[in-house]
Amino acid sequence: MASPSWLQALLNPNKNWFAKQHMKTVSQRLRNYGLRFEDLYDPKEDLDIKEALNRLPREIVDARNQRLKRAMDLSMKHEYLPQDLQALQTPFRSYLKDMLALVKKERAEREALGALPLYQRTIP
Repeated sequence: MASPSWLQALLNPNKNWFAKQHMKTVSQRLRNYGLRFEDLYDPKEDLDIKEALNRLPREIVDARNQRLKRAMDLSMKHEYLPQDLQALQTPFRSYLKDMLALVKKERAEREALGALPLYQRTIP
């Protein structure tokens, strides 16, 4: 379902000053710890994200895990990345979006055909 055009304009940082300021703030906070926006997705919350991460190449998943470990370490020490490393960070560079879209599309197709889901949540 497509969002109304007024909602898209409201959330578009190029058209809305407040959205641009919010995106700038989020970007700076992610740079402080060396994270990317998609690193914040929790695979325990959404099984589509877990499946997409399983399908990604090992190097990308390892880089994600290293960024998360570094961010937790910096947070525990109440420190930020050095400024020279913060300048190199790309917080909104996507690595998961395409694979996640493919997984969601496959899940929707399976539901439309009435097939059983590929994966189900289990209580440990």
